[in-house]
Amino acid sequence: MVSNHSIKWILILTLATSSCGLLTPAPTSPTPAPVELTAPAPTVVPSSPPLTVDSIRNAQYRVISLDAHPIVQLTDGNFQQGTDPVAPDYMVVTATDFIVLGDVNGDGLDEAAAIFVESFGGTGNFAVLAFFRNENGAPAFITSTLIDDRPMINGLGFEGHEIFVDAIVHGFEDAGCCPTLPSTRRYAVVTNQLRLTHLTTSNPAGDKREIVIDSPADGSAASGFVQVKGKISIAPFEKNLAYRIYDVAGKELNAGPIQVDAYDFGLPGTFDAPVDLTDIPSDTIVFIELQDVSAADGSMLAMDSVQLLVK
Repeated sequence: MVSNHSIKWILILTLATSSCGLLTPAPTSPTPAPVELTAPAPTVVPSSPPLTVDSIRNAQYRVISLDAHPIVQLTDGNFQQGTDPVAPDYMVVTATDFIVLGDVNGDGLDEAAAIFVESFGGTGNFAVLAFFRNENGAPAFITSTLIDDRPMINGLGFEGHEIFVDAIVHGFEDAGCCPTLPSTRRYAVVTNQLRLTHLTTSNPAGDKREIVIDSPADGSAASGFVQVKGKISIAPFEKNLAYRIYDVAGKELNAGPIQVDAYDFGLPGTFDAPVDLTDIPSDTIVFIELQDVSAADGSMLAMDSVQLLVK
C-alpha cells in the first residue's frame, strides 16, 4: 500500500520533469540555428554641396585683361584695388547678374558660368565669361574668355553641355560706347579651356549670318578625306568660307578655303567639299571649324564646328 505522502512526491517529480522538457529525449548533438550573413553597409560618399549664385559672388577669380593674370577674392560680387582711377595699379572686378548653374560635364554636379566686368580706371569695361567647377562644395575658377569691351549682354545659359551667350558686340565701325552687332555664341569646355563652337552675327538689315555643318556628325569618326556638307544663311563675299582643323591643344593641323554654292553673295548657300585628314595621326581628336571671315577687318561673322576622331 502506497501512502499519501509517497503519491504526493510522485506527482511533484512528474510535474517537474514535464516542465523541464525531459520527457522528450534531447538530441545528442544539438543542430545550431542557421546564421544569415549580413553584408557590410555600403560606404556612403557624401555628395558635394551644390554651388550657388552667392558662392560664385564670393569666389576667387583670375583677371584675364592683365598680363600677370592675378587672382582676386570677390566679396559680394566685387573686388577693388586702390581708390584712384588714374593710379597704375587701380582695378575693379564686378560680377554681373548673369550667373547660371548647370551640369556641363555630366558628372552630376552643377558647374557655373558667369559674366564679370574688369575695369582699370579708363573707359574700358571688359566683359569676361568665366567657368567654375564644384570642388567639395566650393567654386573653383577654371578658365575664362573675353567677350568684348562694353558689350550689351542679353542672355547667358546652358544648351546641353555647352554655354550660350547672347550679346550685342562691337562691329567694325562702332564707337567704343555703342556696340550694334547682335551675336550669339556657344562654348564647350575642352581641356579646361572655353572653346568657341558656334557663332552668329546679323547684317545691318537684321538678317542672321549662320553656318550649319550637317555632315560629318559631331563626335563621329573619319579618315582619309572627309566630306564636309552644310548650309549658310548669307553667302560670304567671293562665296568662300575658311576651314581650320586643330587638335584639343589648339594646334592647327590643316587649313584652307571651301567654296559656297549660292546664286550670289548675300543670299543663302550650301557647301559640299572634301577636307584632307591624311596627315593627321590615327586616334587623334580634332575639330573642324568653318568660318565666314569679314573682308573689312578679318573678324569672324559666323562659325560652326564639329569634333571628329581620326581613324
